[in-house]
Amino acid sequence: MSSESLSTFESSVPGPVHRTTAADADATLSEAIEEPAVGTALPYDEVSLADAVDTDPSPSALETAATGVTPAALGIADYGTVTIPSGAAGDELVSLYTPRHVAVVAASDIVPDMPTAYERLGEDFAAGMDTQILATGPSATADMGTLVQGVHGPSETHVVVLEDR
Repeated sequence: MSSESLSTFESSVPGPVHRTTAADADATLSEAIEEPAVGTALPYDEVSLADAVDTDPSPSALETAATGVTPAALGIADYGTVTIPSGAAGDELVSLYTPRHVAVVAASDIVPDMPTAYERLGEDFAAGMDTQILATGPSATADMGTLVQGVHGPSETHVVVLEDR
């Protein structure tokens, strides 16, 4: 990941980007989370979710949660997009059903563009992880003439970038 890719990513994400280190991630996540919150385990050493985040949410907890926290496999700088792998923990549900989505991505997993992302995703697909969501902020449509945002999925997206990962 180049500093140029990180800068491009920050300017492309349609919401707040919080840059932090693993040591300060808990405080950063606390600032980005609105309770009640649900989430899935984060795969980064020394980074965990606060006790206030339900990591084994029931369908009703997911329905009433204000925030969903998930790890992101990649950040795509040109588009401000994060990829959320589908898995048994329900990362994709947590990322799609809450009004606020907080994605956590390692700076080393921010790639400059879609062709580079496809190369990396191809490796995941070959390993059997062949379902991922590409999330780029709130949904938007202008089908009826006027641009409407946030009709489905999160209406607000925060991205936490772990600079030392």
